[in-house]
Amino acid sequence: MWKHRYYFLLLMPALIYFVLFHYVPMAGVVLAFKNYSIAKGIFGSEWAGLEHFRRLFDSASFYEILSNTIRISLYRLIFVFIAPVVFALLLNEIRGTGIKRTVQTISYLPHFISWVVLGGIIQELLSPTRGVVNYVIKLLGGEPVYFLADPNYFRGVLIVTDIWQSVGWGSIIYLSAIAGINPDQYESASIDGASRWDMIGKITLPSILPTIVIMFIFQLGGIMNAGFDQIFNLYNPSVYKVADIIDTYVYRIGLVKMEYDYTTAVGLFKNTVGFILVVLANLVTSRVRGGEYKLW
Repeated sequence: MWKHRYYFLLLMPALIYFVLFHYVPMAGVVLAFKNYSIAKGIFGSEWAGLEHFRRLFDSASFYEILSNTIRISLYRLIFVFIAPVVFALLLNEIRGTGIKRTVQTISYLPHFISWVVLGGIIQELLSPTRGVVNYVIKLLGGEPVYFLADPNYFRGVLIVTDIWQSVGWGSIIYLSAIAGINPDQYESASIDGASRWDMIGKITLPSILPTIVIMFIFQLGGIMNAGFDQIFNLYNPSVYKVADIIDTYVYRIGLVKMEYDYTTAVGLFKNTVGFILVVLANLVTSRVRGGEYKLW
């Protein structure tokens, strides 16, 4: 450390940032075990023990929001995860360089737009009175549908719009993996009379499968994060039954109703589950990649 002291000195601002804004605030987790009083402060408030956790597990609404969180996360894991893989495979089949770059650029753009802006765009597109989608439905003789207020459609809207926002950016890593495949394999397959579909199924997919597996395991670690930004900017009380997740519940009860102690307990439960999943994902990843950690 002394030999490379100047490099460590350059690293100090980043270390100070993480200590001040990521580790010191963790002391506030004690709020989950106290009856918080603004006048007494976090450490001066009376101990409540596991009272907030009992309230959490005795609440009927908790199991509903937990179910919504897991269900929406699983939908994302299945559909939103697969979409970039399929998009990368299709994009790889485009032979025109100019067209390929144009499609890539257009698909990347939604990733750089905030969900606050995207939420407004989606609300306008799906508006039952002036939205383009409902305009087409009416032209075809159907009745307008309020997609963002109908529990039967809301989750579908979440998944479709999430794919639209993330598919381009998510395909980058798979396109990089495809670029690393030896071209001689395709030439040999072409000489043997293989079609493009044969090449995709027998060469491209098996070659990028390790990357797909690793990315899938990483996604498992974040299964308790169902997408607060997107849901918060799109949902409303009429779809709480199918859209209210742990993060939106914590926001509504904690910041709006100011029950800081109770929502700290809710957040601690969520983060504990998330931490366990991250550790398990790390162990599985290490095993898949041939690391030193083994599950058995």
